[in-house]
Amino acid sequence: MTKLKIDLKNVSKRFGSKTVLNGLSLSIPSGESTVVIGGSGTGKSVMLKCILGIITPDAGEILVDGVDVVKLRGGDRDAYLAKFGMLFQGGALFDSLPVWENVAFGLIQGRNMARGKARDIAIEKLAKVGLGADVAKLYPAELSGGMQKRVGLARAIAADPEIIFFDEPTTGLDPIMADVINDLIIATVKDLGATALSITHDMASARKIADHIAMIYKGRIIWNGPVGRIDDSGNDYVDQFIHGRAEGPITMDLLKP
Repeated sequence: MTKLKIDLKNVSKRFGSKTVLNGLSLSIPSGESTVVIGGSGTGKSVMLKCILGIITPDAGEILVDGVDVVKLRGGDRDAYLAKFGMLFQGGALFDSLPVWENVAFGLIQGRNMARGKARDIAIEKLAKVGLGADVAKLYPAELSGGMQKRVGLARAIAADPEIIFFDEPTTGLDPIMADVINDLIIATVKDLGATALSITHDMASARKIADHIAMIYKGRIIWNGPVGRIDDSGNDYVDQFIHGRAEGPITMDLLKP
C-alpha cells in the first residue's frame, strides 16, 4: 500500500454564506507529485491555506504523516511548518533584499542560521535552478520574470523540505520558460525526494509535472487519478476543463441565476 504524506478527509470551509470547501477529500502519496486543477474560485488556494494552517477549516481532518495538524499550536506547529517549502504564484520576493537573502530568508529568520552559512546554501540552491553566483547580489527588480520564478524555486528548496507546494508555477511565463520551470520542478522534487502538491490552470504544466491529477469543482474533488488517465477520465467536467471548451456542464452551471 502506498504511504500517504497528506490526507484530507471531508474538509469544509465557509466564509459567511459562501461555501468554499465542501467536504473535500484528497490523499497525496509520499514522494510523488500531485497536481490539483480547477477554475478560479473553486477552492484550490483555500485548500493549500488550510493545510498550512493559515486558515482553520470548519470541519474535517488534515493528516500529515498520520497526525491531524488542524489544531497544532506553538512549537508543534513550528516543527510542522518546517516540513514545507512553497513557490508562490507571483514569486513573492522581497524587493528590498538581494537575491541571496531572498533565498536564505527562511534559514536566517526562521532557523537563526548564521548569515555566511545561509549565503553559501543560497548560492548552492541558485545553482540547482540554473542561476550563477553573480545573480546572488542582484535585486528582484533587476531580474526577468523567469529568473524571479527560479529564485522563488530556490527559496522553496533552501531548507530541503519534505513537502513543496507550487501555486500556479508557470503563470505569466512564455511557453518556453514555462517548460524550463516545469523541468526544474521535476528535477528539484526528485533530487529532494519530496512530496509535491501543485495547483494550476496550465494543463501542459500539469501533464508534465504530475504523477497524479485531481480536479476540484465547487469545493470538492470530483476526479482523481494517474496523469495518464486524464484524457479518458469519463468525467464531463474534467473533459471540458482539460480541453478548454466553452460548452459543457461547467459553463451551464455558471450561467444559472
